[in-house]
Order: sequence, then structure tokens, then C-alpha cells
Amino acid sequence: MAEDRNTLAILLFSEILGTDQMMRNRLSKVLPKGMEISHFSVLNHLAWRGVERSPAQLAETFHVTRGAMTNTLNKLEWAGYVHIRPDWDDARRKMVAISPAGRRARESALSSITPMINQVVEELGEETVRATLPALRALRAQME
Repeated sequence: MAEDRNTLAILLFSEILGTDQMMRNRLSKVLPKGMEISHFSVLNHLAWRGVERSPAQLAETFHVTRGAMTNTLNKLEWAGYVHIRPDWDDARRKMVAISPAGRRARESALSSITPMINQVVEELGEETVRATLPALRALRAQME
């Protein structure tokens, strides 16, 4: 029984890791020139949340190091997609907000990836996708 459970766990993780790699590859190909998945993810998060976030909060949200987030934010700031300002309550911290150019870049990225994502959902079938989401959400929650 333990061997069956190990095999099941290995199969689950192999499928998820393989799917993640293929999805990232496909997304990278359709995103606007120069935009990386990490850039889109941060812009999408900031637009969705609608509030400023600190680099540390963003790093925690995306499960990356502060250094990795700082690198991503520096690239986004250089492109004009985010505004980074000092935190008025704590000068040691910074706050990040999406800029109007960042909102436009996010919208451009969304329009680029939407056909690919819709095709995947169409080919899998809406019922299959809806049935899969709870299991994926539970797995993500468990991994956190």
C-alpha cells in the first residue's frame, strides 16, 4: 500500500511539474516582447488588488526571495510599469503601485494570452476545468 501511495504522489508531482513547464513555455511565447511571466504576474496582482504593496509583501505572495522580487520590480520600474516610493510611515520600507503604463502593459499581455488560455479550456472542456479547480486550490493551500 505504501508503495502505491508513493507512486501516486510521484505521478501527481510529475504531472504538475511537467504541466507547469509547458504552460510557462507557451505563456513566454505569447507575452508581449520583453515581458516575462514574473513581470506579468506582478502587474496582474497589483492591478487585481488595487492597492500598493511592499516588495516584502510581494515576495511573500509569490514565494520568491526579496532579492528576486527586487530584481523584478527594478525591471518593471525601469519600463515605467510600476511606481516605487518610500513608505511615509516607515522610511526603511518602500511601496509599489502599478502605473498607467503598467495597466496598459497588463491589458496587452492579457489580450495576448487570452486566446491560448481559452483554447486550453475549450479543449479540456469547461466541466473538466471546473472540476479540477477545487483540487488544485486545495493542493496549493496545502503547499503553502
